[in-house]
Amino acid sequence: MVLKLHAVSHWLWKRRVPLLPRFIQGVLRVVFSVALPPSVRMGADVILGYSGLATVIHARAVIGDRVNIGSGVTIGGRSGLYEVPVVEADVEIGSGAKILGPIRIGRGAVIGANAVVISDVAERHVVAGVPARVIKVLGPNAPR
Repeated sequence: MVLKLHAVSHWLWKRRVPLLPRFIQGVLRVVFSVALPPSVRMGADVILGYSGLATVIHARAVIGDRVNIGSGVTIGGRSGLYEVPVVEADVEIGSGAKILGPIRIGRGAVIGANAVVISDVAERHVVAGVPARVIKVLGPNAPR
């Protein structure tokens, strides 16, 4: 439901409809407790755990296809920097993780629960901790 409403608000936002996208954003904030501005670019088959409960995504963030985002995740910028995170396709983000700053999360990466990611994560790497560090590299055919 959250992602369908976001898709409608994003469609309206791209067509420069003035108030309705922000109204939908307000409904999402109150009803589902998710901060998901209409300007966020999200790919296909994105999953928000528990309907995005306590999830905050920056207005300029880019989320790729088939990304699984746990509840309580923050994807946002850092003070003084304009750029925001880009999350490529097939990424899993654990509950409570924070992805901050002008960084890129590579295809197939896994972000552990409650990790604080402040630097780039390469493709198919598993990171965890505060600050996040690589704990495993997944092979090309490795199951997750």
